[in-house]
Amino acid sequence: MQHLLYQPLLLNGNKYLQQKWDKASYEMHLRKVSESCFDFQEQSMSKIQRENNMLLEKISHIMRTTGRIDNRNDYENKRYGELLRITKDNQLILLRLTQCQPHYSIKDWHEDWLKTIKLMESIARYPRRAIGRSYSKHNTLLKSASLTMAKGECEEEPDQQEEEVGL
Repeated sequence: MQHLLYQPLLLNGNKYLQQKWDKASYEMHLRKVSESCFDFQEQSMSKIQRENNMLLEKISHIMRTTGRIDNRNDYENKRYGELLRITKDNQLILLRLTQCQPHYSIKDWHEDWLKTIKLMESIARYPRRAIGRSYSKHNTLLKSASLTMAKGECEEEPDQQEEEVGL
């Protein structure tokens, strides 16, 4: 069946001649396509054959010789020694870190925090006790921190610290 928008190559008024010429040109086209397909297949087969021959030559060379690469690993002792050295270095670093004294003073931080609280109270619009519930969590944290500091490094008594903060 011919396409609806078929445009003939050679124009002719006779439908029979037109069909005969179109059929001949189509057969010539099929012949050219089959020849090119045959050439393409021949080229691809020759390429595959050439690659197979190269691989066969490489395999035969490997079979004839012992090969250039050996899989022996003579570095096991060296790697073990390196592992021991690294472990020893890590232990020394860990020892230094555990013996290191801190540069920051928790007492100074606590005193600074108490000063900050005083400033906040002096700047605040409403007195702290009037607010009540909003600072209840904050107050308990301050009391526990004050008691902890009193037991540890602070020289002041916990009652004095609470009075300073205004609790």
